[in-house]
Amino acid sequence: MRIGLVTEGGYPYVIGDAGPWCERLVRGLGMHEFDVYALSRSRQQEDAGWVPLPPQVSRVRTAPLWTSGDGRVLGRRARRRFAECYGELTAALTAASGGDPGEPAGQGESAGRRHPVGQGAPVGGCGPDDEADRFGSALYGLAELARDTGGLVGALRSETALRALEHACRAPGAPCAAHEARVPDLLAVAAHLERALRPLALDWYEDDGLGAADLCHATAGGTTALPALLARHFCGVPLLVTEYGVHLRAHYLASSAAATAPAVRALLAAFHGRLAAETYRRAAVVTHGNAHARRWQERCGAARPKLRTVHPGIDAAPFAEVGESAEAGDPGTLVWVGDVEPAKDLVSLLHAFTHVRAAEPKARLRIVGAATGPDGAAYLGHCKALAAQLFPDEAEGPHTVGDNPVSFEEVGGPETPTLADAYASGAVVVLSSVVEGLPLSLVEAMLCGRATVSTDVGAVVEVVGGTGLVVPPRNPRALAEACVSLLRDPERRARLGAAARARALELFPVEQNIAAFHGIYLEIVSHCPVRRVVLGRTGEPLPFASPAEARVPGRWTGPTARAVARPGPGRTPTGTPARIQAPMTTIREAAR
Repeated sequence: MRIGLVTEGGYPYVIGDAGPWCERLVRGLGMHEFDVYALSRSRQQEDAGWVPLPPQVSRVRTAPLWTSGDGRVLGRRARRRFAECYGELTAALTAASGGDPGEPAGQGESAGRRHPVGQGAPVGGCGPDDEADRFGSALYGLAELARDTGGLVGALRSETALRALEHACRAPGAPCAAHEARVPDLLAVAAHLERALRPLALDWYEDDGLGAADLCHATAGGTTALPALLARHFCGVPLLVTEYGVHLRAHYLASSAAATAPAVRALLAAFHGRLAAETYRRAAVVTHGNAHARRWQERCGAARPKLRTVHPGIDAAPFAEVGESAEAGDPGTLVWVGDVEPAKDLVSLLHAFTHVRAAEPKARLRIVGAATGPDGAAYLGHCKALAAQLFPDEAEGPHTVGDNPVSFEEVGGPETPTLADAYASGAVVVLSSVVEGLPLSLVEAMLCGRATVSTDVGAVVEVVGGTGLVVPPRNPRALAEACVSLLRDPERRARLGAAARARALELFPVEQNIAAFHGIYLEIVSHCPVRRVVLGRTGEPLPFASPAEARVPGRWTGPTARAVARPGPGRTPTGTPARIQAPMTTIREAAR
C-alpha cells in the first residue's frame, strides 16, 4: 500500500525531532511505499539536508513553517467567505464549555497522572459536540477557501481577522480571560493562528498528492496532523495519528514556561484543544507510547475504541556491549544523562548530591548533556555556578590539584565518546525531572543494565516497573536516600540492572514497533479503504493498485464502515469514484 507519512521538524531531515523512529519505521516496512510530506521548522534544518532515503520512499515533498511567503489579496467575495469562516472559528474558541478554555488546572506531572489537566476541569477547547462541529466546519471552510484562492496569508494577517477575534472575545458568554484581552494580546493570538494554519494553503491535497495515498500517517498531533486531516476531508483518505508526546500537553507546558498573558494562553489553549479534538474525532486510529499519553488523549476527546498502545522502538545494539558486560561501572559514581533545561531540575539533583556526599564522601556525580531550548544555556551556567558553590574543589593533600566531585560533560568528548560510554561510567543512573513524557534516557540506561533512581513524573513508573527506585519530584532528600541505598548495595544494583535490561528488551524492541504499525496499517485499510480506480499507461485499470485488504469482504465493507471516511470532492457518497484518477509517476521531488 501507499502511505502518506506526514512529519514536522523531523524525518527526513538530518536534524529534528522524531527522526530516528520514523526512519526505523520506513526502513522496516519495505513491503509498503512511502510518500513523505515534511514540514520544516527552520532554514538551518533545511540546509542540513536529508538522511539517506531507502528505496521504498517514492518521493519527498517539503514545505517551510518558518516562513509564510507573500500574502495574496482576496477578492470581495473571497473576503466575505473568509470573514464568515474565520468568525466561526474564533467564536468556537471562545464558546462557553463549562470552564475557562485555557486553564489547565492541574499543576505538575503528579497531578496529571490522576487527571491530565486537573481535578475535573475541562481541557481547553474540548467542549460539546456542537461546538466541535462548529470548529470543524470553520476549519474546513478556510481550507476550501485557501484551495480556491491559493492561500490565506494576507487574510489571516488582516484587520478583518483581528476584528473577528476581538468580536469573539467581547461576545456574551466568552470566558473572563478572553473578555479581558487587549490589543497586544489579540495581535499575538492572530499571529499564532496564522502560523498554525499555514498548512491550509499547501498544494498537497490533490489526487497526485496525499489524495493518492491509501492511508495518511501523521507522526504527531497539532499542526503536523493538519495536512493529513485535510487529506481525509478532501480525498477521503483514512487517518492514523501517532503521538509519542501529546501536542496539547506540550503546548500547556510551553505556554506556562513562557509566562504569556492570561488571555493569550486561554485562546491558544482553546485553539489547540479544539484542533486535538477534531483530529481525534476524524482519525481511524490514534496511537500513543504509554498510559500517561493515553490519559491525555482520552481527556481531549479520543474515543477509547480508537486508541492503541505502541511502545517506541529503541535500537538496543549501541547499548548491547555495555548491557552484557560484567563490569558495573565506577561503584561510587552517579550519572545523569539528558538535555539540560529547567524541566530536568538539575538544581534539586545538585542539592540531593550534598546529602549523598555527606553519607558517601567518595561519591561523584557526572552530568552528561548539552543545553537545549531557549533557557538551556542560562540554566546550564546556573547549574555550574551552583555546583562550584556547593562543592568547592577538593584536594587529597597539600601538593595535589583540587578536583570537583561534580563534572559537566557532553557526549562526544574525550571521556564520553558515545552515549553508551556515558551510562557505563557510573553505577547508578539518576533522573531528577519535574516534567517528562516517556523518558528515553531512562530506557537507554535500562538497556545498559544500570540500576536507576527516578522521580515519579510522566510515564516513569510505567517504564521502570519494579526494576528501579522511584521518589517524589522536587524532594532532594528522598532522591539522595535512594541513591545512597543503591551505592551501598552492589548486589541489589546488579539485580535491578539485570531486571531493567530484560524489561527494556521486552517492551521497546524495534521489531515490535514495526510489527504493530504494520498490523494497524492493514486494519485501517481493510475497514475504511479509499475507493478509486487507477489507470496504467495504456489506459487500462492497473491491477493491485489498491491493497488487497481493501477488498476483503466482511462487515466493515458495509455502508456503516464506509461512512467512517467521509468522501471528498470527486467521490460519490458510497465511496465510488466520480472520475478516473490519472496515473501517478513515482518520482523524488522537493517542493521548496
